[in-house]
Amino acid sequence: MSRFAVILPAAGSSSRYKDKEKKPFVMLDGRAVWLRSAELFVTRADVVQCIVVIAADDEEMFRRRFGAKLAFMNVQIVIGGAERFESVANALKLIKDEVDFVAIHDAVRPCVTEALISAVFSKAEQTGAAILACPIADTIKQVNQGQIKATTPRDGLWLAQTPQVFRRDWLVEAYASRGKLGKGITDDAQLLESAGKCVHVVEGTRGNIKITSKPDIVLAEAILKAQPKPKPAGPIHPFAEEEMWGGRPK
Repeated sequence: MSRFAVILPAAGSSSRYKDKEKKPFVMLDGRAVWLRSAELFVTRADVVQCIVVIAADDEEMFRRRFGAKLAFMNVQIVIGGAERFESVANALKLIKDEVDFVAIHDAVRPCVTEALISAVFSKAEQTGAAILACPIADTIKQVNQGQIKATTPRDGLWLAQTPQVFRRDWLVEAYASRGKLGKGITDDAQLLESAGKCVHVVEGTRGNIKITSKPDIVLAEAILKAQPKPKPAGPIHPFAEEEMWGGRPK
């Protein structure tokens, strides 16, 4: 069985969320958004390491609020950089030698399913690099200053999601060469593409949303409630049993 490490970037400024609390730390049906994302991975037998990347300004708060859960779930903290790529690069330095593949998953994408994670992990094992993505269903307009300038054919256009999963050696090599691969790279899959690697796609679902604004929290709650509730083999965080006694798991 291949061994996976998971990096959860949560060091962004959350400027579009427009709230005093950053979106990874907002409560979603009883638990913080980042925690719900982490729980999807730490219970997997093939995941041997999980790292959450936070901003330096959030470290004191984060340890105070989530210290017990971090210890129970064996999640490591890494301080991020000014950009997402710097944050991932900082986490890559701590990846264990035994790790074969690295998965990068948005800490604010808590609705991905176990089945989709397994599918993209499997595809990465087969090909070396794979991501979740969804074909675009809506009509695409190019707009400038409030006016439509062109309509773009949507055939072959997909919306990238996470997890994005890569062979460890490929990802490390790509990051080492990032300065030579050009500017304007917006995600890790594009970085691997620029390094000459073929990245494969596993079709995801529209329910795998990225929380960006406050209405997304309401939508995420609805998505989570609509998902089948698996029977846990045991508590997944220190207070899970306590929540179970109160009725439906939160």
